[in-house]
Amino acid sequence: MKISARNQISGTVVGITSGAVNGSIKVNIGGDIIVTASITEEAIQELGLAEGDTVTVIVKASDVMIGK
Repeated sequence: MKISARNQISGTVVGITSGAVNGSIKVNIGGDIIVTASITEEAIQELGLAEGDTVTVIVKASDVMIGK
């Protein structure tokens, strides 16, 4: 897979929570750091995502915010 986004992190799917329209995918990227992505249920099915799968987390955003 080739993609222009430079922020790509490999990890393992450790949790999938289904919703009516969107689902939540938890990916362990190492050191017990979990990244959570919200994607459509359709995308979860099309990708055939399951716990234990090796995936790539791709971050493409114009803004990154931090609050305290």
